Amino acid sequence: MSQTNQKPRSHRDALVALTLIPKLGIQRIRLLLQAVDHPAEIFTFTLQQLQQIDGIGPTLAASILEFENWKDVRLVFEKANRVDARIISYEDEVYPPLLREIYDPPVLLWVKGNAEVLQTPGVAVVGTRRATSYGKDTAHELAVELAAQGFTITSGLAFGIDTVAHKAALEAGGKTIAVLGSGIDTIYPQKNAGLVRDIIENDGAVITEFPIGTPPDAGNFPVRNRVVSGLSLGTLVVESGLKGGSMITAQSALTQNREVFVVPHSLKNVNGIGCNHLIKRGAGKLVQSIGDIVEELPYYETPQQDPAPEDTSKSFQWHTQNLDEEAKTICKLLENEPMHIDALSEASGMPSHQLLSKLLELEMQNCIRQKAGKNFELM
Repeated sequence: MSQTNQKPRSHRDALVALTLIPKLGIQRIRLLLQAVDHPAEIFTFTLQQLQQIDGIGPTLAASILEFENWKDVRLVFEKANRVDARIISYEDEVYPPLLREIYDPPVLLWVKGNAEVLQTPGVAVVGTRRATSYGKDTAHELAVELAAQGFTITSGLAFGIDTVAHKAALEAGGKTIAVLGSGIDTIYPQKNAGLVRDIIENDGAVITEFPIGTPPDAGNFPVRNRVVSGLSLGTLVVESGLKGGSMITAQSALTQNREVFVVPHSLKNVNGIGCNHLIKRGAGKLVQSIGDIVEELPYYETPQQDPAPEDTSKSFQWHTQNLDEEAKTICKLLENEPMHIDALSEASGMPSHQLLSKLLELEMQNCIRQKAGKNFELM
């Protein structure tokens, strides 16, 4: 198939392609998605149909029609694979249900680690980078207790309160999600790279909406903060000044109609004056104990699906595809249970570099999906 005649194979292909179109932007992509049932339909529209969509003028409509860079779309998936990440789209079932409810959810998420943790009930724990001993001790205590209650702790991986919250969740044997203000391949701050490894190794996740290669620019973090609150049932502000990321996250939570919880501070603590301000204007519930939080947070229940049949007659997506013999061999090996890439390589007799290429093709054809730790399963 020629480059110019190629069309997106899946909704992820289409969405990645849209992000590669210059000057289109996330807001216009959302407007485009509202006009179709499947993202791939956008690339079948005529110039006139595209121009009828709000925000899409003749120049952008022409850019969409003329898009031919499907090789670059594939490259995005290859880059994600190289850093052991996966791309989740708004159209995927695994997309976080709470995040889907906010006004401006990310269209794509890059995820390293256990994507299933995005389905769990969580609480965001945020605060200043210049935390006091009181702030750190309080964040640690509350995060440990929340994790022990079964809540996933979400934060932004920054120094100070964020780092304490992530570590406390791990210490309690719980799960934690770190939301980056950079590409999934750029850990910021770099000194927390070890913490990122610990999060992933303990079935947590590191996520971002920013494409691979995006640096941690200052303007990314306010955008990131709406995801921190959007993933969560409520946001706990442990220690904050009047300005900064924690106050932005609290405001995002309020806008998203989520609970806000606030730890009170001494009048002499400049780094805690933002917390007192939130309490004073009734923008958050004063927290003196874990009970003040838990009593406001019923577990978020995701829609229950009928259990998949376990017999060998189960119909897998790969049966409907025109696959070569190597791809069929991989799919047959995965019919009984998920397998690690090393086990697949040994069972199939394919070297790792050849197997990775085939796995990527199958993932793009929606035949398989990658789970945490280089494990693969059929769809």
